[in-house]
Amino acid sequence: MAAELLTIGAFARACRLSPKALRLYDELGLLRPAHVDPVNGYRHYAPAQLERARLVAWLRRLGMPLARVREVCELTGAAAAEAVAAYWAQVEADTAARRELAAFLVDQLQRKDTAMTTSPALTLRYAARTDRGLVRAADQDAAHAGPRLLAVADGFGASGGPAAAAAIAELRALEDVEPASTDPLTALEEAAQRAHRAAPSADEATGSTLTALLLSGSQLALLHIGDSRAYVLRDSGLFRITHDHSLVQSLVDQGRLTPEEAPSHPQRAQLLRALDGGPEFAPDLQLLQARPGERYLLCTDGLSGVVPTEAISEVLTAAADPDQAVRDLIGLAHRAGAPDNIGCVVADVAAVNDD
Repeated sequence: MAAELLTIGAFARACRLSPKALRLYDELGLLRPAHVDPVNGYRHYAPAQLERARLVAWLRRLGMPLARVREVCELTGAAAAEAVAAYWAQVEADTAARRELAAFLVDQLQRKDTAMTTSPALTLRYAARTDRGLVRAADQDAAHAGPRLLAVADGFGASGGPAAAAAIAELRALEDVEPASTDPLTALEEAAQRAHRAAPSADEATGSTLTALLLSGSQLALLHIGDSRAYVLRDSGLFRITHDHSLVQSLVDQGRLTPEEAPSHPQRAQLLRALDGGPEFAPDLQLLQARPGERYLLCTDGLSGVVPTEAISEVLTAAADPDQAVRDLIGLAHRAGAPDNIGCVVADVAAVNDD
């Protein structure tokens, strides 16, 4: 029998795995040798094991984690092929998301590098509007734009409209707070938490999303929870600066759904985080370095869910001022059927001394 088996060295050369890797896969139960000599402990492998070993080698070259390699190896035919395709779709989705984030961070850090010497006092020129859309019976979105605060909220459920309005009302008080008297991220978080606690309990399936920017000096504090969105238009392009807290986005992140399939998914409205009175309150918080000439967009999914990013970018680039941009964006949503309420805020960042 031993003569028919391959030594670990011969087997390693045949399957393109190192002896060290083979010993590890033996310990993990992923690729057991056919025979282990009871005296010297030498491992021997059967030629029939080469197919599994080569599959392991290929999957590892793809970067697949060992736990997932084990799962694929237990499958056969179409099931194994489907598992590999799903893994690679996830890799591509992760790469695309990281590419977008990396581009934004490169741009943000380059700006931060010069912020210490070039940080003029900033002001906002802004416009806000909500629209019922063409299908919904009531408008449950809320929006605010002011000298320091930009915010949109998308209510859902039976009391969604009041929940969205209450969230905006809690934040609106920050317009009157002196910028130097409080940390802007803390101020945003505390105001949003009050709105969260005031929302109906989670078992009533009602609440609101909230995305807000608060100007403090030359910085913008960002708070985000739910699937409304914030974008910034700069010379280097349009960047999305929020990540949806939704079931559909989680499926995209896992590679189980493509970004193109997401808008038509039957569970696209299901949120993983929101202001809903539940036990969990976990908004995303970050501090952005703002610069004159930037244009910010905050919107509910009544816009982002039906209008492609390229079209949004074109309108933001072409509009003469925030008011025109808001009207044109809502017009785009209407031309796309406007199946949901639309909340939209656009603001331009300018130096205080600009005409």
